[in-house]
Amino acid sequence: MNVTATIVGNPRVPATVEHVADEMIARPVNGVAPAADAAILPPLYPEWLGDRAFSAAHGARFNYVVGEMARGIATPRMVAAAVRAGCVGFYGSAGLPPETIEAGLKEIRSYLSPEQVSWGANLIHTPQQPGYEAAVVDLFLREGVCRVSASAYMRLSPDIVRYTALGLSRAADGSIERANHVFAKVSRAEVAEQFMAPAPAKMLQDLVAAGAITAEQADLAAQVPVACEITAEADSGGHTDNRAAAPLFASLSMARDRVAARTGVDANTIRIGLAGGIATPHGVAAAFQMGAAYVLTGSINQSAVESGLSEPARALLAKAGPADVAMAPAADMFEQGVEVQVLKRGTLFAMRAKKFHALYKAGASFETMDVKDRKWVEDVLGEPFGAAWAATRDYIAKVNPREAERAESDGNKRLALVARRYLFMGAQWARDGDPARVADYQIWCGPAQGAFNEWVAGTCLEDIANRTVAQIAWNLMEGAARISRAAQLRSAGVAVPPTAFSFVPQHFEEAGFA
Repeated sequence: MNVTATIVGNPRVPATVEHVADEMIARPVNGVAPAADAAILPPLYPEWLGDRAFSAAHGARFNYVVGEMARGIATPRMVAAAVRAGCVGFYGSAGLPPETIEAGLKEIRSYLSPEQVSWGANLIHTPQQPGYEAAVVDLFLREGVCRVSASAYMRLSPDIVRYTALGLSRAADGSIERANHVFAKVSRAEVAEQFMAPAPAKMLQDLVAAGAITAEQADLAAQVPVACEITAEADSGGHTDNRAAAPLFASLSMARDRVAARTGVDANTIRIGLAGGIATPHGVAAAFQMGAAYVLTGSINQSAVESGLSEPARALLAKAGPADVAMAPAADMFEQGVEVQVLKRGTLFAMRAKKFHALYKAGASFETMDVKDRKWVEDVLGEPFGAAWAATRDYIAKVNPREAERAESDGNKRLALVARRYLFMGAQWARDGDPARVADYQIWCGPAQGAFNEWVAGTCLEDIANRTVAQIAWNLMEGAARISRAAQLRSAGVAVPPTAFSFVPQHFEEAGFA
């Protein structure tokens, strides 16, 4: 058992597996010639987990993505730290004004050299804000952002197709080269198939007619997938369909094969990664064992020192258990009943948000509520309803004038818009660390955060001051490599104890992580 533990503890050392006295024994390769019937297990490095073509395409050391967390929670500093750690990093640009995004992109570049290219930014589909998506795509094209994580899409938009097409060109050998890479974050096969397939002919024709792309670019876009990177988003913090990881990954893998058979695209050019629930080495190892090209972590990085979340909010996250989460109405899709997964422990946000939605669904307006409910609304808002509506109206009139005009004569709509402002501010208060609004913090969080906290308890990563995206990533990948080695030995017939499938976080020096 001690020999087995040594091999698991250092998967970079090659080992032999051979029959000794009717049992399979593993030994490190130490210069002694192995038995004639021995099998040799080559070294197993964290860098080898996942699809090597992914890391090669994106200039990363590991097949590991530090995902975007909206409204700047994934900060420029976090992106740069991810890149320096050998990962792919995405800026949480969703929901930010274009001028703020532009400043963030410049900040990222100030931290990195031109050769450090494994980063990008988030593009969120925003039909409720006409023109916003197009403006962000224009900004990304102007600033040379070559990687975009596309989220909240239910169907392709002309702007995401335009971004892809403008990055296509014909190489000297006749192959199609891709300069702009789309990572499509999806949780449903029917959405994934749209990104896996070439862009629709009618959409390409319309883009050519509008002068947005050339006829040659449209021809190239008709031959390749809109996105080569498909991120399967399982049960996660924030927007989620609460999908189980294994069935979702299998569903998208089968969708890829259907698309390839139907369209003729090369199925091997479509890489599927896994996100949601990736918080321990067990989750990382399981993802790669299923065939994930890469893994993406999200919520757990909110508690990292590079996060845009305030220290009080990060401290709340660090205390969460796997059951300390709840679903609550989403600010951007409140009227449709779409929900996000948030931290429950330490806040009243989920309960209050649900009551707002119940009042709205009942058809209430502030003016028609009973006295008790009106008092509750104003207590939660922290100001008179009239003042809250005035501030809300000023904002909505700028981004969606028709919606603001409708609300002037529709009290139920006014209540919905004021509730949306409260939900939005809940996330803002968490980012700012407003001590007076702790009960109203909206912190996106899934059960995986609790599993992460349990894993790091009593170790160097328990203290949020020690949680950096590099240490989180390196520990997850190292742990996954050791678990994968234990599974490798067990599948070869070696008696591997259950404790070999555990890994205790440790502090890694960058130079020593090799």
